[in-house]
Amino acid sequence: MANVASEGAAVRRTGAGRAEHVLATLMAAPASADRLRRVLEQALVLAGASFAGVYAPGDDPAVLCLAESVGLPGSLYGLRDGYPAEGGAPVAEAHRTGRPLWLGPGEVADRAGGRRTPAPDFSLAALPLAGPGGGSLLAVAEQPEGFGAGERAALELIARALAVPEPGPADSHEPAPDAFSLAMDTGRVEVGDEILRLFGLGRDEFDGNVETLLGLTVPEDLPALMSVVEPDHVSLDERELEFRVRQPSGTLRWLRLRGRLLPGGEGRPARLAGTVADATKLRSDVTDVARVQRLAADLATAGTVKEVGHAVVDALRKPLRADRIALAELENDRLVVTVLDPPEPEAWPELWRTEWRGEWPDAPVRAMPALAAALRDGRAHVWPAGSALGPSLAGVGPGGLAVLPLPAGGRMAGACLIGWDRPHEFAPDERALLTACAALAGQALRRAHAFDAEHELVGMLQRTLLPHRLPRLPGAKAVARYLPATEGLELGGDWYDVIPLADNHVAFVIGDVQGHNAGAATLMGQMRTALRAYAAEGHPPDVVVAHANRLLLDMGTDLFATCVYVDIDMEQGTALCVRAGHPQPVLRHPDGSTEIVEAEGGPPLGVLTRAEYPMTPLKLKAGTVLALTTDGLVESSGTDLDAGMDRLARDLAAADPAHLGQTADTLLAGAHRGDDVALLLVRYDGMAVRPRRESWSVWRVPEAVRHARRFVRRTLRAWELPRDLADTALLVVSELVTNALVHTEGQVRLDLSLVGHRLRMAVTDSSPRGPLKPTSVGWEATGGRGILLVEAVSQAWGTVPVSGGKQVWAELVTDES
Repeated sequence: MANVASEGAAVRRTGAGRAEHVLATLMAAPASADRLRRVLEQALVLAGASFAGVYAPGDDPAVLCLAESVGLPGSLYGLRDGYPAEGGAPVAEAHRTGRPLWLGPGEVADRAGGRRTPAPDFSLAALPLAGPGGGSLLAVAEQPEGFGAGERAALELIARALAVPEPGPADSHEPAPDAFSLAMDTGRVEVGDEILRLFGLGRDEFDGNVETLLGLTVPEDLPALMSVVEPDHVSLDERELEFRVRQPSGTLRWLRLRGRLLPGGEGRPARLAGTVADATKLRSDVTDVARVQRLAADLATAGTVKEVGHAVVDALRKPLRADRIALAELENDRLVVTVLDPPEPEAWPELWRTEWRGEWPDAPVRAMPALAAALRDGRAHVWPAGSALGPSLAGVGPGGLAVLPLPAGGRMAGACLIGWDRPHEFAPDERALLTACAALAGQALRRAHAFDAEHELVGMLQRTLLPHRLPRLPGAKAVARYLPATEGLELGGDWYDVIPLADNHVAFVIGDVQGHNAGAATLMGQMRTALRAYAAEGHPPDVVVAHANRLLLDMGTDLFATCVYVDIDMEQGTALCVRAGHPQPVLRHPDGSTEIVEAEGGPPLGVLTRAEYPMTPLKLKAGTVLALTTDGLVESSGTDLDAGMDRLARDLAAADPAHLGQTADTLLAGAHRGDDVALLLVRYDGMAVRPRRESWSVWRVPEAVRHARRFVRRTLRAWELPRDLADTALLVVSELVTNALVHTEGQVRLDLSLVGHRLRMAVTDSSPRGPLKPTSVGWEATGGRGILLVEAVSQAWGTVPVSGGKQVWAELVTDES
């Protein structure tokens, strides 16, 4: 990109000759799915455009669709995503006549047809494309004099370089080696040879169905991948995702997918087009977060010390390619070995063999000074091949030995020994994995000894795993009730949660774990925590539930769970409902009528690996009440589910929605107490003040920060905010966007929102690492002041995780009064 910047500067000095050289260099590069965008970006660099886009006939030749765009959002200039090919829009006229149009601000205003545009003083150029498919290049410049002679020459060169293929059958052309094209209606996909190689398939082995490729994906990554390739979840914006596939040899490979939805015309399918590249070198198989999460889940349900040991062995031995693992508890000065893997005595040194007592040998710590030193130190120790160890330890790991002290409650609960026969190099990633697992295993050992306090533990779970209080919500009020069963002494797994999300979205969840015991209560807490974590990452509702299903399957428990997840947009009054084997939601409309929502559902969580959880859209008017409940309220031995749901709907219709607490108590009055009951009521009132929002995807071009400032200036001018506030906002945005471009890779997005008197600026990138505020900055320092400036001029700032990265935000107050 630095080369492109220097080329662009030279063009502005010397004219179209260098522009032709830059474009020739780009076009000479191997064909790839992003070449169109790279060529289009030259309109920003070489012609000083603030927006550039390619409009081309889609599957419906009567409509010119926006195929690619760079720069500021087209909405700032009143541009649309599609225009009739026979209409009077500049892109359509250039496409039909084959002649370029150069329009100044006055001519643009005349063609706007009376529509107001946020930026009134801009010029516009529409140039026909030379490719067989036709189409137009549309460029916008914010200078009133329009494009000069040099800029016009550069745009004409770019238009000649852009060639949009003529639409035709799906098999009419071969994709680039790293490119794919997926038909959203049939699932048929064209892939290049490089993609097949990455998946470990030959051309003759691939049947052209996307399910064949998805079948090779690691199950944990499949829900996130489906959020990209399913039609209901794909937006016109570019999507990027990393996922794993299993090779024929059994090894895992990380791949990176970039894709963009290309809309189809009436009666024609849309296509998802993009690239897939090898990302294995950027990933480490050892530090797989899912593996640590799986170990935590297994240890949470391990009831005995032996089960804890087997969970640790399963989590570590195969990923680390270790030859033997021992887990031992520390009792006074002796190690009580609880698990040896492999279990054959001859696989272990003489000391361990002579101390063998059935499956549980004892080994004195004093006979192994190196091990005793590691336990006193309390940190993981590793010894490479050839280290001077006693015979009792050297035989455990002649090619390398790792000892993990297992801390628990301020003391050492035991130790885990991992040995290799062949020389093993200890990478930093391995040390991180070992440290994380050691802490989990130590705590699990301590819990395993507390089986006599099971009832106390279950009581604690019941008190801590349900929300202590519900949050205050924008535009809604919620109340919840929980009634434990009166039959029997065990607690159940019913739960509820209210999760505030970004952009005034709120998720409402209710669920039920099978059974009435400590395991059900523990699993209830894990499911509630998992759903909250996945929701906070920014996933859509169906992906959140699919992730929870995968997590429950990975726990290896025999229990299953049901739930309903409803994501309500408080600004728009719309909702998306996902149901996993749970009773339907009930709506009470403002006129007093009630409706049992016919939400298409998926199976309970933890039953099927490849389960689908469709989303059902809901429309909420002000005054609508949403009721979510577990089956303890609507089903019993003497009442079937349908009759119970009808009774709930009648009682809700007769209640007063102005007093939700009384309504909840009334609905629970006739509950059968043979099962736990959870009830969550939400009254949607609507927001009195709806935020104003604008977003922009920051392209990595040399003048990206200047374009970001221009976007902010235009937006704040359209919102009629004071000039002094705009100057401060420009400073904040400059620092946040610069930090994202310099310290991260991938896409960067800038979001502006105005809520009341608070202006919020947020920059989202693909790196999970948050910005660090320096404790001090010397006068000779060349960096480190950006966050200090943001903190100094903002009323508040911070960072929050989003799916795959983070968002850094800052707020300014527009009017202190």
